[in-house]
Formats: sequence, C-alpha cells, structure tokens
Amino acid sequence: MQSLLTKREKEIFRLLSLSYSTKDIAHQLGISEKTVRNHISNVICKLGVQSRLKALLELVQLGEIDL
Repeated sequence: MQSLLTKREKEIFRLLSLSYSTKDIAHQLGISEKTVRNHISNVICKLGVQSRLKALLELVQLGEIDL
C-alpha cells in the first residue's frame, strides 16, 4: 500500500506528535522553519483538515503514523 505522505512529511509529523516545535523540527532535520511549515501545510491540504492537530489525528486513524 502506498503512503499518503512523503518520507519527510512523516518525519515532521512524527516529531510534531512528540511535541517538537517548528523550530526544533527544523533544527533536528537541518531544514528551514519555512520548509517545515510548508510540509505541514501540504499535509493539511492533502487531508482537507483545518489544523495540525486534526491532521495528526487523521494520520493516526489512517495508520500513517503511530503515537
């Protein structure tokens, strides 16, 4: 089964699930905060939800990420 998320999107949402901030995620992955926000926005659009939290919950329900 093909994943809905890219590898990078999964990494970012895994870190979000661990309560990392956008700044912390950017530092951890060696990318800019803007790039992190872009990935998060892309996932929110893919899922048709309104927030990071709703995206995270949806991804868990879909089995895309584990908490």
